[in-house]
Amino acid sequence: MVWPPEVSRRQVLEGALASCGPRLWPALLRGSGAEPSASTAPRLEFASALEAAEAIRRRRISSVELTRLVLERIDRCNPSLNAIVNLLRGEALAVARAADELLARGGARGRFHGVPITVKESFEIRGVPATVGLEELRGRLPAQDADAVARLRSAGAIVLGNTNVPVRLADWQSDNPIYGRTSNPWDLARTPGGSSGGSAAALAAGLGYLSMGSDIGGSIRIPAHFTGVYGHKTTIGVISRTGHIPPLPATGPQPPNDLAVLGPMARSARDLAAALEVVGGPPAEDALAYRWTLPPARRDRLASYRIGYVLDDVHCPVVPAVKDVLARAVDALGKAGVELAEGWPPGVDVEAQYRTYRYLLWEATPPAGEDTEALRSAATRTDDSLESLRARALTDPIARVTEVRAARLRHRAAWQRYFGEHDAFLMPAAFVAAFPHDARPMAARRLATPEGQRAYDDLLFWIGFASMTGLPATTAPVGLTREGLPVGIQIVGPYLEDATPIDVAARMADVVGGFERPPAYGGSGS
Repeated sequence: MVWPPEVSRRQVLEGALASCGPRLWPALLRGSGAEPSASTAPRLEFASALEAAEAIRRRRISSVELTRLVLERIDRCNPSLNAIVNLLRGEALAVARAADELLARGGARGRFHGVPITVKESFEIRGVPATVGLEELRGRLPAQDADAVARLRSAGAIVLGNTNVPVRLADWQSDNPIYGRTSNPWDLARTPGGSSGGSAAALAAGLGYLSMGSDIGGSIRIPAHFTGVYGHKTTIGVISRTGHIPPLPATGPQPPNDLAVLGPMARSARDLAAALEVVGGPPAEDALAYRWTLPPARRDRLASYRIGYVLDDVHCPVVPAVKDVLARAVDALGKAGVELAEGWPPGVDVEAQYRTYRYLLWEATPPAGEDTEALRSAATRTDDSLESLRARALTDPIARVTEVRAARLRHRAAWQRYFGEHDAFLMPAAFVAAFPHDARPMAARRLATPEGQRAYDDLLFWIGFASMTGLPATTAPVGLTREGLPVGIQIVGPYLEDATPIDVAARMADVVGGFERPPAYGGSGS
């Protein structure tokens, strides 16, 4: 989106208020004589974060005006979504006024000067609840910002509030007893995913320009796929986790975690890169000795990329509605001159890698209050079932856990050998599109497919490879199913080369299209 020089400030303001259900015109526009034309007025609420920052810098809109517009949109759209759960209205406007005053004096704080954003509720914001949906943490108010939040503020971003999550971040739906359930802007009867579902829903509906999520089991990538936005799971360790929960306390040095990462979410892939440049780097206690720089993308045009792909697998078949959209996207890449190679990388043992991921995930996220004796009994079984694997992951001695972690590094090495000759690898983000809300206990849930009911935790399969190996992975929107539900493709990149999958995502938009607006929240027909 660009703003032609002839676009007036009033047109920008009017266009930003022209969607999201009933046209409820605020006092700002009363008396104008007619509603603005949606065909001529730019839809500012769906701009990228970088475009919004550029509009502020060029004085086409002030930060206060932009912030008020987003707040007005939140007032109209968020009640049906429940995406943003704690709104910092007064603070956001005060920070926006300060941003405008600084700009008037010729200054600017950084890349996102004056741009309103959100963050996931699991990131600590000074004085704002951070509970991960747990009743025992209700009313908990952190004393300081998480590192990622502080770095975004330092770059000029205005934090509007935080977004909904599932309890303990442990679900692919975003529902909890403190804030309730979040719905998908594409279909309110469906989930936007989890655990960064509130962030994904807010972005898809035009409620803020950027968000921060976290990912251990697809918590960025699956919501991005379900809502048609961009999400990036970073290489393990490139963003400080200080101030993100779990664990508690979230301040101070964090214990190592083999899987958990933080990452940006946006409506534009280029926003992901810009945000990563801002929030990336070691925590404060390590910054004295370490300097972090994002390596550039491997190629400077789409046709120069060498990309492998797999769109289906017997271990987790992809439903035809999703697979068809992914196949069209891959076909478009081939027609654009991309060198494509179908099939899993040589040396990648799919089943072994998936089982290693499941073991490490269980080991990293032990359940609360489970019967220890029952686990030990299950761990003695000699079968290869996932139930036995889970029991062993939760009861094995540290020596065995260390062996599995070493296997993880060997699996990463197999992918790195492949990336010696290829730049990226495409695969589904999930085997289904967004599914209907399901309030049953997690163990009772099943996902309906044309071939029958599937296990709920099959959602771990396609996202598990990048999580287990610690590789970067970007989810990019590539189209809609016949039902009108978004489909994203997962782009896995080489270790520590986060810019490459993000760049592929950005360049893919030129040939397959990028973010689309949900019809009821600003798209065609709204």
